[in-house]
Amino acid sequence: MVDVQQVNEKLWNWASIIEPATLAQAEAAASMPFIFPHLALMPDAHLGKGATVGSVIPTLGAIIPAAVGVDIGCGMMAVRTQYHRDELPGHLGALRVAIERAIPLSAGSYNQRVSASARPRVEALTKLADKARFDPGSYARNWTVQLGSLGSGNHFIEVTVDERGLVWLFLHSGSRGVGNKIASHHIKVA
Repeated sequence: MVDVQQVNEKLWNWASIIEPATLAQAEAAASMPFIFPHLALMPDAHLGKGATVGSVIPTLGAIIPAAVGVDIGCGMMAVRTQYHRDELPGHLGALRVAIERAIPLSAGSYNQRVSASARPRVEALTKLADKARFDPGSYARNWTVQLGSLGSGNHFIEVTVDERGLVWLFLHSGSRGVGNKIASHHIKVA
């Protein structure tokens, strides 16, 4: 279990591993006078373009479009399984391979087919798009192979164990470029 580290009065860190440049970027952002009560670094914190990715940046009287970043629409979820650490095999390589086979890892550029789990949703969305006379491919040409994928960049699936030895699955999935388009638009406007 990761203990929180209070770096200074305005910066709290929940990341167990953090690069010096990431910490410096977060310290600079946390020093802005409108940060309130403090900036918080999450376990997936890493260096960003304008602000630290994986951070929570609450403000008073200010909006920072660049601080939202491109993770708009990304998803994070943790699910406790019924398993205990003692029930896991000694070597987890087979589990990793099974996860990689079941869930495409890119945002679509390397995926060659629609995943079985996403097929019903792709069919339903295609029907809705046809009915609305809308072509989703005009916005994202590979949208069908993006659904059901993990995404790319800082997205991950993690098998982890809590302090009681219970096994959890932890997921950070991507927005498949939607977040990037929204963020880029608003940063340009700002």
